[in-house]
Amino acid sequence: MLSNPWIYLALFGIVIIGVLAAIATKLLGQLKQQTLEQEEKKAAQQQALQQHDKKIITSVIIIVRAMKEQQCDLAEGCWRLSVLLDSLKLSQELNKQFPTVFKFYEAIKHMPILAERKTLDKKTRMKLDLERMKLEAELADGIRQDIELLHQYANERNAMLSE
Repeated sequence: MLSNPWIYLALFGIVIIGVLAAIATKLLGQLKQQTLEQEEKKAAQQQALQQHDKKIITSVIIIVRAMKEQQCDLAEGCWRLSVLLDSLKLSQELNKQFPTVFKFYEAIKHMPILAERKTLDKKTRMKLDLERMKLEAELADGIRQDIELLHQYANERNAMLSE
């Protein structure tokens, strides 16, 4: 009876099925572990982006307050805000939400600042200052409107990122 080849074949088939089941179980465990690691990595990355944006939003709030209290002129404020808002990782198309701030920045970003400005002759500095002041006067109302909206946006965003 043990010489019947069908019995050996059946036992061999059972062993093969058992080995394949063990391999499949091991692979499914590895897949589950990889999925968990990816989810943890994604959550950590999202947390890092939120921390980055929270820091930026806090700076935006400070600058907006300073602009509203006229402790920071419109040109410097728009310059700083545009750069900060562009660096946010979790917000998109803010230039469409606050168009005048970005329009002003685009118009003055070519102007030299700090040490580079000091190297200019007096006539050139005065010409750039006049250009900036004319643009500032032209866009002041729109900038103030954007600043109000931006202050509200930044406070709401800050609250969301704090949760």
